[in-house]
Amino acid sequence: MELKKLFIIILLSALQINAQLKYSEMSSMPGSFSRMGFGARGMGMGNVLSAVKEGNLVAYYNPALASFQEGNSFQTSYSILSLDRSLNFISYTRKFELGNIETKDGKNQPRSVAGISVGIINAGVSNIDARDVQGIRTGTLSTSENQFFVAVSNKFSEKLALGIAFKFFYYKLYEEFTSFTLGFDIGALYSINENLTISFFIKDINSKYQWDSGKIYSQSGRQTKDKFPLLTKIGASYKLSEPGLIAAIEFENTNASTKYLCAGVEYNIHEDLFLRAGLDRFNINNTDVPVKPSFGFSYSHLFNSYRIGIDYAFVLEPYSSGDQHIIGININF
Repeated sequence: MELKKLFIIILLSALQINAQLKYSEMSSMPGSFSRMGFGARGMGMGNVLSAVKEGNLVAYYNPALASFQEGNSFQTSYSILSLDRSLNFISYTRKFELGNIETKDGKNQPRSVAGISVGIINAGVSNIDARDVQGIRTGTLSTSENQFFVAVSNKFSEKLALGIAFKFFYYKLYEEFTSFTLGFDIGALYSINENLTISFFIKDINSKYQWDSGKIYSQSGRQTKDKFPLLTKIGASYKLSEPGLIAAIEFENTNASTKYLCAGVEYNIHEDLFLRAGLDRFNINNTDVPVKPSFGFSYSHLFNSYRIGIDYAFVLEPYSSGDQHIIGININF
C-alpha cells in the first residue's frame, strides 16, 4: 500500500509540472499557476498592469493600485485550457476617501485615500489516471492550487501610493498531502505627470509550499519546503487622451537568474469598447524561448448605476495542444 501511495504522489508531481506551461525556466518552479496572470484584461494586455491606474484594477499586479479604483469593481473570469487544466479568478476592489480638508482655494479634497483589493486564483488538473505499481487503473485523481489575497493601499500624495498584499496558498496534491502557507507582495506607484506613471513591485516574498508526508508515512515521512522564485518588477505606463490609448512595459528580474520584458497596449476605440494586445515574457537571457502574444477586448454598458461588461482574452500558449481563452465579467458600481 505504501508503494502504491508513493507511486501516485510521484506521478501527480510529474503530471502537475508537465501540465503547467513549459515556455520558460519559471514554469517548472513552484507556484507557476500564480504567475500566469489575472483575468482577461491583464492577460490580454501581456500582464503589464503594474503601472496602469485606470479602469478596473486588481492588486494582483501591484497592491498599490487599490487606492486608484473608481467605484466598486467586481471581476470574475473563467479560462479554457488544454490538458484538463483549469484556471479561474475572482476579485473585488474599491477605494476609501478618509475625511476632507479645505485647500487654499476653498475646495475640499480627501485627507487620505486608501484602497482594498481581495481575490482568489484557483487552478488545477483533473482526469488524472490513478494506477498501482502494476499499471492497473484504480480511479481518477485531481489537484487543486489556490491563492487567496488581501491587499491594502494608501495614497500618501497625488503622486505616490504604496501597498502590501497578504497571500494565502492552499495546495491539495493528493488526499492528506496538502500545503497551507503565507506570502507577501509589496508595491509602489509614482505618477510623474498626468500621462506617465512608473511602478516598483516585489512579488512572492516568503511564498512557498511546505509539505509534511508524516500523515501518509508516519515516522517514515519528512518535511520539505519548495520556495517560489522572488520576482522584482519595474514598470511604466503612458496614457494618451487623443486617441484613448494606454501603452505599458515591464522589466522582471528573479532570483532564479531569469530576466523578462513584457509590453502591452489598450485602445479605447469606442466609449464602451476597449481593444488590447500584448507580448508576455520576452526572455532576455534566451531569445530562442517563444514569447506569449495575446489579444483581447472588453465591452460594457451602463444599466442604471451598474456598469456591466464582458471581457475576453486569447493567449497563444507555446508547447501546448491548445491556446488559452479567458472569458470574464466585470461589474462597476
